[in-house]
Amino acid sequence: MSPVTADAPPAARHGWLRALLTVLSGLAAMFVLAALGLWAAGASHLPDGAFARVVVATVVTAVGGTLDLTGDAGPLARTRAGLTVMPLSVTLAGALLIGAGFLRPLRHRAVASARELAGWAARLAVLWLLALVGLGLAARQTFAVNVGSGVLSDLTDLFGGAPTIGFAANVPLTVLFGLLWLAGVLLLALLAAPGAPLPARLLRLSGPVRPAAHAMILLLLGYVAVALVVALVSAATRGHPAETFAVILLGLPNLAWLALTLGQGATWHGRVDGPFGLPMPPVLDHVLRTPDISTLNLRTLTEYDSGMWWLLVAQVVLTSAVAVVMAARCPPGVRAWQHAVRLAVALALTVLMVCLLCRISAHYGLSLLGIGDLGGGLSGELLLRPRLWQAVGLGALWGLVLGFLGALATRRTLRRGRVDTPGESAGPSASPGPGPP
Repeated sequence: MSPVTADAPPAARHGWLRALLTVLSGLAAMFVLAALGLWAAGASHLPDGAFARVVVATVVTAVGGTLDLTGDAGPLARTRAGLTVMPLSVTLAGALLIGAGFLRPLRHRAVASARELAGWAARLAVLWLLALVGLGLAARQTFAVNVGSGVLSDLTDLFGGAPTIGFAANVPLTVLFGLLWLAGVLLLALLAAPGAPLPARLLRLSGPVRPAAHAMILLLLGYVAVALVVALVSAATRGHPAETFAVILLGLPNLAWLALTLGQGATWHGRVDGPFGLPMPPVLDHVLRTPDISTLNLRTLTEYDSGMWWLLVAQVVLTSAVAVVMAARCPPGVRAWQHAVRLAVALALTVLMVCLLCRISAHYGLSLLGIGDLGGGLSGELLLRPRLWQAVGLGALWGLVLGFLGALATRRTLRRGRVDTPGESAGPSASPGPGPP
C-alpha cells in the first residue's frame, strides 16, 4: 500500500498570502537592521529628511542592487564618486528569513516535485520583483556639501560652484541582481537544509552535496557568532558602543568573513583615506591607512598586533569542527579522500563567494578651478579587494587537509563508540544459571 500523503501540503497551499508574508518578513528584518545601524552611525542627522532614503538605499545594496553616485559642483568644478559595498548584516538577516519562509511549507516532506518547487519559488520571485522596483525608485537623494568658510566658500559663491552629491539606484541592475540574489538564497536553502525535500531525480545529489553545503553554512554562521561575541565584549570594555553597534548591525559578516580568509593565509589589498566608512577595528585602520595601496594579511596584521594570530587558530578550530560535522552527515561508505575533495570544493566556492561579497570600493573627490581634490574632509577613498585566486586556492587546500583529517577522526570515533551486536551483548545474560548443587 502506498504511504498516505493527504497531510502533505500540496502546491496549492503555497499561496500568494504565504509568499507575501515571506517577502515582507525578510524586508522588514532588513529595514530594521539598516535603520538601527545607520541611526547608531549618526545618519539620523542627515539634512532634508534623507534618513529614510538612505535606509532604502542600504537595503538595495544589501540585495546586490547598484547605486549610481552623482555630483554637481557648477561649471568650474569637477566631482568624481563611486560606491561598491554590501552591508552583509542586512543581507544575512533577509536571507535567513526568506530562506526559512521558503522551506516552511515544505517541511515534513521527503520529496517534492520540480513543478511544486518552481511554482512556490515563482510566487516569491514575482512579489520580490515588485519590491525591488519599489526600492529602486525610492532609493534616490541629493545632498549639499558644506565647504565651510574661507577662500573655498568665497570661490563657490562667486562662480556658482556649490557642490552637491547624491545617489540613485540603477533600477534595471537592481532588479537583475536582486532576482539573482533571491535565486541564490532559495537554492542554498534547498541544498543546505538537512530536511528540505528535493525532486526525486535530484535525490542522488543530496548525499555528496547537502552535507558539504550544510557545513559551509555552519562555518559562515559560526564566524559571525564568534565575531558578535568579540564585538559585544569590545563595546563593553573599550567604549564607543554606538560605533560598535553600527558595525554589528550593518557589517559584522563583512569583518567576520574577511577574518575567515585571512586565517587561511589569503591576502587582500586596500587603502583608507579620509572620513569614509564606519569605524573599523584599529588594527585594520592602521594597516590600511597608508599613502599607497596596502597589503592586508596575517603577516602585516601581526606586525602591528601579535594577537592577530588568533585568526589562524579560529580558522583551524572552526573549519575542523565543520569537517567533522560534514563527515558525520555523509552516507556510509564514503572514503576519506572523497570527504576531502568535497570539502575542498565547498570551501573553495565559499571563499570565492566571500571574496566577491566583501569587496569594498568607495571614493569621492571634488576639485575647483583645476585645483586637485579639496581638503577639509571633502574627498576620501575606501578600497578593499582580495587576491582572488590565491584565496580560492588556499581554501581548497585547507579543505583537502581538514576534510581528510575530519573523516579519519569521525571514523575512529564511530569505531570506538560502536556497540556490540545483539548476539554478543545477549551472550552473558543468556547463559544458564548455576546448576543444582
